[in-house]
Amino acid sequence: MKYMKIQDAFEEILQYAHFWNWGPDWNEAKKIYTAFPNSHSVLLPFAYSYLEELIRSTTSEYGRELYDDKGQPLKNRKVGMKLVNLAITENKEKNPEYVKILKEIKGYYINSNVTDEGDNRHSVAHGYMHPRFWNQESFEKLIILIAKISKYSRF
Repeated sequence: MKYMKIQDAFEEILQYAHFWNWGPDWNEAKKIYTAFPNSHSVLLPFAYSYLEELIRSTTSEYGRELYDDKGQPLKNRKVGMKLVNLAITENKEKNPEYVKILKEIKGYYINSNVTDEGDNRHSVAHGYMHPRFWNQESFEKLIILIAKISKYSRF
């Protein structure tokens, strides 16, 4: 996909987002960000949550109960890098273009360091770094990346 503007990225996400579960929230996120571009630090955790569910929607873990060897419901599902790896494994035959983007997404799941500035999930989701260090460019790059994989969602 060629270069995409941030407003186009929001529209692409809205086109593929689950209508009831995510559509209204993405519409609000778009309105908030348009009116208040400095809101990126508030919206970044939301975007990472969505990214994870979007990836999960392309795996066997989406939309069903999982059980262990003893028939007991699993309380934990794959998250982070394990989820990305599951999506790569389960999609490599049928969606090689999606897998190529997932490999790019792996960079968002590496361990945090002091120079990340919101460039990966760990610094955002685990409170490793204060939100004032998350920058607008990091947010827009993430939104554009989410837009790139939105068409592969299976909501």
